[in-house]
Amino acid sequence: MKEYSFTRKVRVYDQADIIVAGGGPAGCAAAIAATRTGKKVILLEHSGQLGGMGTLGNVSIFMGVGNVTGIYREIIAETLPDQLPKSHTESIWPQYNPFLVRHYLNTKLEKEGVKVLYHASFIGVVKEEDTVTAVIVNTREGLVAVEAKGVIDCTGDGRVAIDAGADYTSGREEDGLTQPMTLMFMMTNTGKKVEPYLPEDCYYYKDKAELPQGRHLFWEQGTDGTLLVNMTRVKGNGAKIDDINYAEKESLRQVFSVAHYLQRNGFETYALTHIPGQVGVRETNQIVGHYTLTEADLLAGRRFDDVVAQTNYEIDVHSPDGKPGTDERTLSGYDIPYRSLLPKGLRNVIVAGRSISATHVAMSSMRVQATCYAMGQSAGVAASQAIDKGCDMADIDIHRLHEVLNAQGVVFLK
Repeated sequence: MKEYSFTRKVRVYDQADIIVAGGGPAGCAAAIAATRTGKKVILLEHSGQLGGMGTLGNVSIFMGVGNVTGIYREIIAETLPDQLPKSHTESIWPQYNPFLVRHYLNTKLEKEGVKVLYHASFIGVVKEEDTVTAVIVNTREGLVAVEAKGVIDCTGDGRVAIDAGADYTSGREEDGLTQPMTLMFMMTNTGKKVEPYLPEDCYYYKDKAELPQGRHLFWEQGTDGTLLVNMTRVKGNGAKIDDINYAEKESLRQVFSVAHYLQRNGFETYALTHIPGQVGVRETNQIVGHYTLTEADLLAGRRFDDVVAQTNYEIDVHSPDGKPGTDERTLSGYDIPYRSLLPKGLRNVIVAGRSISATHVAMSSMRVQATCYAMGQSAGVAASQAIDKGCDMADIDIHRLHEVLNAQGVVFLK
């Protein structure tokens, strides 16, 4: 394959104590947590909005994780106060308005003092041996560099860690296939019959068995008549150019096809009212960390001394071959250890979100938004502590990490 070597000088746009790459749930929580420890934080977001798949991809429901605590609990209290459980040990599954949450996150990070760069896509890192000293970003003004003492990779694909030299895996162990992609969408009850519309290149689904997932999966909470639909499915790895290109087109065909099916089968008064601007990606890359979270850990309900997040969300593997079927298994609850957020071989980079060190089956459970908020908060505090101590991310004091997290409202189940 032909290759080019591309070299150019890039001006330094700004400096920070901590760079957070990615403004999804993990990134937002990491930025807030680090800022609250007194650090200057710059968050880089490749799109024009915060919230990750929860806003960009319309995955506008928080899956139950069994521990509503920390910044995640704060977000529920401020956006969905009627859903806030009295105890952090209760599990909630609230549907939310992604447009309101998008605005809320803009406002919250601004109030917290986080500097957010929108339309700022990660390009690469500048390293001195095993330490990242700056991140190169593509912006509306071209390529710029942002310098920092610590970097939190919340890209969802492990892009920063991998570019810095971290090893990684992708997909299930036997063949590398990842969970399929889904384009979620909204329909609204108009109160009168709607004429179904089916573009000519779409599919006429006669019954449930012909649907991409072979099942009905939707939510309609609240009183505004909004139906949130999760019924499309496209095989592929969202970190691959050709796969994501195909998925964007195929998932949209399926949206119109599923909506047409629903309008003929019980939702005759519902109009298709919102399709997000990009397909939802469940799984891409997992860094190779100091510890790899496994299916056995989940099934055993394992607890770790260096816990940074907890969840009891089920094993939830959407069939990687893109066909109907989902591996769903109930869990009692387990810990995610700090070591799984640390890519081997890097001193000042930590990863939070779905690309931590975990097996294919383990990540199917830990990937949901509420858990990503929890991992992000811990990563933000840990990065700050490493700067204060002048040590590697791997050498922080876990007891002190837990103390600061507790002061920020985090309560771990025993």
